[in-house]
Amino acid sequence: MESLVLDPPAAIAEEATLSALLRCCVREVAGPRGHVWHASPYLLLTVADTLIRARTAGGAALRFEGQVERLEFGAWVPLTADALVKLAEAELDGHNPEFAEQVAASRDALAAMLRARSCALPPNDPWLASEQALVLGHPFHPSPKARGGDDWLRYAPEAHASFPLRLLGVREDVLAQEGDASALDLAGIAPPGYALLPAHPWQLDLIRPAFDDRLIDLGPGPLVAPTSSVRTVYDPVSGNCLKFSLDVRITNCVRKNAWYELSGAVALTERLTPVFDQLALRFPGTRWLPEPGYRSAALDTRLLEGLGVIVRAGPWSVCSPGLTPVLAGALACAAPPADPLSWWAGYVRAVALPVLDAFFTHGVVLEPHLQNVLVCLDQEGRPVEAIFRDLEGTKLVGHDLSGLHPRVAEALTYDASRGWARVVYCLMVNHLTEIAATLALSEAALRELWAVARDILAEYGDASGRPLPLSNLLAGAPLPAKANLTVRWARGNDRSAGYVPIANPFA
Repeated sequence: MESLVLDPPAAIAEEATLSALLRCCVREVAGPRGHVWHASPYLLLTVADTLIRARTAGGAALRFEGQVERLEFGAWVPLTADALVKLAEAELDGHNPEFAEQVAASRDALAAMLRARSCALPPNDPWLASEQALVLGHPFHPSPKARGGDDWLRYAPEAHASFPLRLLGVREDVLAQEGDASALDLAGIAPPGYALLPAHPWQLDLIRPAFDDRLIDLGPGPLVAPTSSVRTVYDPVSGNCLKFSLDVRITNCVRKNAWYELSGAVALTERLTPVFDQLALRFPGTRWLPEPGYRSAALDTRLLEGLGVIVRAGPWSVCSPGLTPVLAGALACAAPPADPLSWWAGYVRAVALPVLDAFFTHGVVLEPHLQNVLVCLDQEGRPVEAIFRDLEGTKLVGHDLSGLHPRVAEALTYDASRGWARVVYCLMVNHLTEIAATLALSEAALRELWAVARDILAEYGDASGRPLPLSNLLAGAPLPAKANLTVRWARGNDRSAGYVPIANPFA
């Protein structure tokens, strides 16, 4: 009953935190142990010998409806996030003294974001507004809004933040740069003998570089706005996105551009340009955001990585005239369109088919989760094009990378099995499952949506020689779902996250 006395932002934060952790428990704790079952109208599960019930919708998306309750002394009572944390801790192997603090910090951060958001004006740019719409965070993460460091709220996209960059000058003999980073020169003017290096002010406060004649502070730069990833910002003057390092843990990872990721972005852009040209010929609505260059200061590894900034094209530069790019994650939170079946068919064709063909035809593992895909909508709100972005998670299968530094090549490479698991998780579990749950107003409607999707993917498979992994997917093989609770409990990074099997809607 404690939630009844909370202020609205705190109450929303409590409900969202409980829901996210409960989804994790269904998927990673109770589910694998066989402790989840349906008893209409409820989903029932046990965690640490405690019976929990909730009404759900949306299939595997697990959209909870109404109060989540636990059985206590023969009576159903409301379940709180703190109580569920204790149950999860009792069920999980090992010990993690940070876990409860991280969940609580995420809840507190969400409440602070909601309060700040209510007093802030959203951006006029509809794409940027969609970037700043992911207020609740990852629906299957135990601490989706936990942020390290101080003063994070002033840089939070959820609070409609905007702020000036800091401009640094790097003496040309210690400049680190690959590819075409000339877009950075639009941010200001550097003195003779220096190159301009925009910096994220939060990162400068975190790493506190020593300024001397090799690295100088040129003061404030242009006003930018953070996108959904927090560390990538949009410069509306140049129309480019800039991906900075942030020595801050956001969800599972410290968001720093490792030196091999800086080089890897440029190497991937060169290799993916002909791939996306061919994808666009077969699927005309396919777009992507190249990352043509990076710039940093070659002073030491800490500063090379900490000050490294990757140039990324902005979505308005690749979206066709008359269309509006919108973040897929924002669409997963939006109201359903008037004709969901037709809309869904267009969506699946625009998003899923180029992802599958990139893998099967070109050996490219895209990472099409909800934060990495923008969908270009026409004036009636119908999906026409899909934009794929963020090369950090893009990998290559079976490519000759002998010309690259071995560490760069290693970071860009997956074997086929690992690559397919990543594709299926991002596309089916993280992405399409959430969009379908938003569109479907009933379980019957949800089944109809998945039948349409299966027909579209089967049509592609028939035209592509029926690749075995796709045939298995269409036949109902279990889907791999990323184990965010497990990796956070183990205090691992995102790369160490494994998968747990969940039901395939095609089954």
